[in-house]
Amino acid sequence: MPKVESYKQGTPCWTDLSTTDQDGAKEFYSKIFGWEYQDIPMGDGQVYSIAQLDGSDAGAIFTQVAQEAEAGVPPHWKIYLAVDDIDATASKVSDLGGTVIADEFDEDDSGRMVMAQDPTGAMIQFWQAKANIGCEVRDEHGALTWAELLTSDLEGAEKFYSELLGVDIDKDTMPTPEGDPYHMLMVDGMPAAGIMASPPHLVEMGVPPHWEIYFRVDDATATTETATSLGAAVHFGPEVLPMVGTFAVMQDPQGAVFGVQQLPTI
Repeated sequence: MPKVESYKQGTPCWTDLSTTDQDGAKEFYSKIFGWEYQDIPMGDGQVYSIAQLDGSDAGAIFTQVAQEAEAGVPPHWKIYLAVDDIDATASKVSDLGGTVIADEFDEDDSGRMVMAQDPTGAMIQFWQAKANIGCEVRDEHGALTWAELLTSDLEGAEKFYSELLGVDIDKDTMPTPEGDPYHMLMVDGMPAAGIMASPPHLVEMGVPPHWEIYFRVDDATATTETATSLGAAVHFGPEVLPMVGTFAVMQDPQGAVFGVQQLPTI
């Protein structure tokens, strides 16, 4: 599989999992995606497990920090959006109604990042690459393929991300299966990520706005069956969406939600 060399501003470029059982999560995802791991000590007993496909970085898994667990934050996948200048990006977050949660900082010589919360409440990370661009593989079995924001304020979210990142919003895409609007962040004319209103059942459950991620798989039904046999719970699908493919959304055994997508059969 060819390695990704770079990411344009506004493109999802990395994902990592904050979980309560790092070893259990590593075993689960290894069995459904074929991941192998490179464990990087982070100090204080923490280890950052980089997931790899044929030696290419695909994401990471680490143990949830105590502050999140104490606050009742469930295990979750995070998404990082590429930016050209992290300091310039961070300086505009509050002006556009967002909140900087952790000021810009360097990750050794890998890159520079900032953690923020958009105006609708969704957490988001921005990454300026140096030695590390993020995911070295995309759109292969077990690799990141899509990210979408589920939000309580579609227009507010779109204004924030489009103005912050200098990207366009496509509002003419197909609706969700329920018939609701589904919009997309466009980077150089190409879809980069989705934005949709949080489904009513999630709102009723009190689930806040958040980003969800999808991994490409060769067979969504087989992957879902394997995942459930390992303790995952299915929230949606597998369901075939015309021209999009077969999708399923699951919750891993530790509680983190993720999706899988299989390309449509031609």
